[in-house]
Amino acid sequence: MAPRKKKACEYKFPHPMDNDVLVGHADTWRTFMDAWNNRDSHPIHPVWMLTGPRGIGKSTLAYKIARTVYGNVGDFFIVDLARNLDKNGNLKPDGKVISVYTVRAMIDKMQMSSMSGGWRVILIDSVDELNTAASNAILKLLEEPPAQTLFLLVVHQLSSVLPTVRSRARVEKMRPLTISQLRELCVKFLPEEDVSTETLKLANGSFGKIANLKTSGGDEVYDELIQTLTNPRSNAGDMMVIAKKIAAAPELHPILLDAIAHFGLADMYPAATHAIADINRLYLEPEIAIFKIINEVKKCL
Repeated sequence: MAPRKKKACEYKFPHPMDNDVLVGHADTWRTFMDAWNNRDSHPIHPVWMLTGPRGIGKSTLAYKIARTVYGNVGDFFIVDLARNLDKNGNLKPDGKVISVYTVRAMIDKMQMSSMSGGWRVILIDSVDELNTAASNAILKLLEEPPAQTLFLLVVHQLSSVLPTVRSRARVEKMRPLTISQLRELCVKFLPEEDVSTETLKLANGSFGKIANLKTSGGDEVYDELIQTLTNPRSNAGDMMVIAKKIAAAPELHPILLDAIAHFGLADMYPAATHAIADINRLYLEPEIAIFKIINEVKKCL
């Protein structure tokens, strides 16, 4: 009997704080460790910016560095959406941007912390999610970094960071993972799954994308989308069925661009990108917009 297929909701992936498995990025890790081990003779840069696409292991590396420097994950200062605060100091983890109140609370705690000779670590995950006021508050802190304080800044898109913040950091550009590295992570975190080469290619070097596809069932939806597009007998009804499945999960919208890339329809890419960006903003029924994109792809095949 074939093994039971795991339901999407059963997948569990560790938070970077709890993940001791770092695959790839040996060069960035080695660069930091060389600087850390020689800090007595050559002062280490206080601000390290880890930048690269989402889901490649930037946060995992940041927490690995933090464990090395501080030695006790959970006691250093973390700024992220999960710890987001509103103006009253209440936890508001469901936001889309990190507030200035979150940054100010971190600064207050940092100023009250003991400076008995140990290093302090401030980890921001991610800088992209700081609102303007929060970015400016961080900038003021970076202008005169406190002694024996290491800033680890996770950045998904370097162009979104204030140039004044970027200029005060040592920028480490991290590359997407290779297919073999993605396979290694799949063996570790998806041991019961036979992850296809197509899904690995679809991930574009991001294990985070594989995790999202598996959690949402997006890999199966993508396969169905490709089958619908390549089947000469598929009709408008078939395309609407798959359009509704994609519309039901906004995180699946980018698989339309993956399908366009799969068929080598580069000319369609700019218009489709804009159309997808407009889906949630303009359409009360997103499946209609998605259907139109699928239909246009179908016409080109």
